[in-house]
Amino acid sequence: MGPADDTRQRLVEAATRGFAEDGVHTASLLEITRQAGQRNRGAVHYHFGSRTGMLVAVLEQHLDLLATRERELLAIAQAQPAEDLVSVVRALVLPAVELAELGGQGRCYLMILGELVEEDPDAMDPEVLHALERLGGYEVYGLLEQRVPPMPDDVRSERLSLVTAFVLRAIADRSRAGDRSTPGRAQLDTDPFARNLVAMVVGMLTAPPA
Repeated sequence: MGPADDTRQRLVEAATRGFAEDGVHTASLLEITRQAGQRNRGAVHYHFGSRTGMLVAVLEQHLDLLATRERELLAIAQAQPAEDLVSVVRALVLPAVELAELGGQGRCYLMILGELVEEDPDAMDPEVLHALERLGGYEVYGLLEQRVPPMPDDVRSERLSLVTAFVLRAIADRSRAGDRSTPGRAQLDTDPFARNLVAMVVGMLTAPPA
């Protein structure tokens, strides 16, 4: 890796933290540049062209890892009976859990995804939308919509949105708790945590409509 590549990587890592903590649209690019150890205020423009270009570079860090794992689990879910919901939820939950095991950068990445999935796709920058589509999550959600019990369309849409936020936040919070210097409440090990989270999401999706 040459000096330019090293600088770019430090900027991506600093942007991952900054976007997670302060928001993808509101984080200070100057502060991100400073956190990356760069004195040149034009470093972001030089390496990425814009805030959007930097965000796309952040998303691309783990895109292949998440997409590959999700496709593996989605194939398993698609082979299950039409009433099976657990296998689809596993395809939603497990890649994120495994990413969080990478540490702080993985947790920050999930927080960024949590913010982006709440946005209107029609109003999203096409480059960012394309990066999100490459994650493959839309196929998982398509299968989820087929397998959740019958309910009004607006209720189903609301539940899927809440489930997404819940999953990403729960995993990110668990990872953050592991980074604390002072002890908090006891945390489940990874496998029991993932199984419990899957069970909770299935319960959320199958609860009778109000």
